[in-house]
Amino acid sequence: MTETAPSPFETAPGLAGLKGVRHGFFGKRGGVSGGIYASLNAGPGSDDDPSAVAENRARISAAMGASALLSCHQIHSADVVHVTKAWTDARPQADAMVTTVPGLALCILTADCTPVLFADAEARVIGAAHAGWKGALGGVLESTIASMTELGAEPGRIRAAIGPTIGQASYEVGPEFRDTFLEVSPASEHLFIKGKGDRFHFDLPGYCRASLAAMDIGHVADLALDTCALEDGYFSNRRRNHRGEPDYGRNASVILLEP
Repeated sequence: MTETAPSPFETAPGLAGLKGVRHGFFGKRGGVSGGIYASLNAGPGSDDDPSAVAENRARISAAMGASALLSCHQIHSADVVHVTKAWTDARPQADAMVTTVPGLALCILTADCTPVLFADAEARVIGAAHAGWKGALGGVLESTIASMTELGAEPGRIRAAIGPTIGQASYEVGPEFRDTFLEVSPASEHLFIKGKGDRFHFDLPGYCRASLAAMDIGHVADLALDTCALEDGYFSNRRRNHRGEPDYGRNASVILLEP
């Protein structure tokens, strides 16, 4: 492998400039993977060359100045892991993480689902959540805020950032999806706009924004970057389905406390 080098990333208003907190939203650029994984595939659950994924993750870790880059085996749940040290064996099954330990980089892996990063800089508590529609509807964002609060954070001080995720224009769903969603959240009807035939377009980041607003946290930023539409910048499972490709890379959204 080539010598480890930092990879490019985006930052979000509200989190950028927070004392003692670093974060970054990484896309496809700056890695060593090839083919459909080109180039910064951060997903150990993909079928990419494991050594390439390890190098890509090392580059992300270097960009963040992390002592360890930690991601879960994501299962579309509302489960949250309180991270106290780096794990070296099997990844825990969960969809969110919180920590007060400096240097441990919490890494959410996505390829259209919504990554959300959180920080209460005063309490020195951070969190990260993977919010696909099932996890978002099931309360993963609420669980993350609750777990941060247990560690000393105050909702009014928490700042959140929604990273690259599938946009409404790209997220076409059928009537069954809409009916299932509205059974649990009838107030979300405005997040579905009519498409062709019996299709609708769902606003997943809009649902996440509404969920966060309902918890009265201090600030919510949305990068409004559509992973499916921005082919040069981000991996997308929806796009690979359209093309019939066998697998897809994963984008990384990372946050850590500085020592």
